Amino acid sequence: MSATTFDRHGQPVAVGDEVKVLAITPDLEMDEDDLDMFYDMVGSTCVVERIDRDGAAWVAIWWNGCEGTLMTQIGLAPQQMEKVAA
Repeated sequence: MSATTFDRHGQPVAVGDEVKVLAITPDLEMDEDDLDMFYDMVGSTCVVERIDRDGAAWVAIWWNGCEGTLMTQIGLAPQQMEKVAA
């Protein structure tokens, strides 16, 4: 059985589904550059990579930075995402 969760409209979301990131809750102790990368995720469409036991849908975005390729990964609660129509 694969894990599922729900988006802000109550639509089921599963691994492999695309969701639009509506909001995030970052760790405010991060440095400013890391915070900027997380806040830049808002409005992005991402593929759900996994769903944890708390129902958070984990997504990632890859960035090209001055230090090479970087990845930002965050867990989204249902109210923080919207499933994208297939």
